[in-house]
Amino acid sequence: MTEPLPWWATRFVRALTAVGVLLPAKGRGRVASLAVGAGRVDAEVRDGRPHQVRIGLTAFGKADWAEITHALAAKASLTVQLLGGELPRDVEQVCQAVRLPLFPSSAREVSLDCTCPAAEVPCGHLNAVFSALVARVGEDPFTVLALRGRTREALLEELKNRLISAAPLRPDDGSPALTDVMATFFDAGPAPGLGGAAPLHAPRTASDALLDQAPPFAITVGGEAVADLLRPAYRALTG
Repeated sequence: MTEPLPWWATRFVRALTAVGVLLPAKGRGRVASLAVGAGRVDAEVRDGRPHQVRIGLTAFGKADWAEITHALAAKASLTVQLLGGELPRDVEQVCQAVRLPLFPSSAREVSLDCTCPAAEVPCGHLNAVFSALVARVGEDPFTVLALRGRTREALLEELKNRLISAAPLRPDDGSPALTDVMATFFDAGPAPGLGGAAPLHAPRTASDALLDQAPPFAITVGGEAVADLLRPAYRALTG
């Protein structure tokens, strides 16, 4: 029994079908390689002899992604889920709100090419690559974002930086600045009885322990504590 596709893979299939580039036809040959990058999919399909297949999808530019990331970072719950490796449904709505649809909405956004001599488009080799691509998208929702021009790593790093920069560095209650706490937190100090020498076996510190030591922030983001929002990012970076 075939497992149902996750929502993002189902939406990807519906979008490609709606613009007329994904047809209900069987693939032909075996997909020997599949590489996904900004704006394109490159694959090799073996069908007696190898054929080079390319699927193009319009990638967003740097300014476009800055707008998308700003809109995502404004929603704390989305940021936390993305940092945790999830792709919430609301991400599609956020992209639509800034007029940069996550999924293709026009055939002009998609280009197809195969080195085989077949006249039909898409040919059986392109359909085979589409099937492999949908499977890849189902396994990793960030594949769609990569096609649009942002890798998982780049997007999460930018979201993390925006979240950190939104937090005040010095609370109003006179507590130490967050930067001061971070500068001294991992300084273990001299070990007792060793004349100031560093301990030979320092206990491992939890990746998000710094957040427990930092003074409370005077603001919240979307009603949630800043420390709680940052915790998934700290764990992901040291996991």
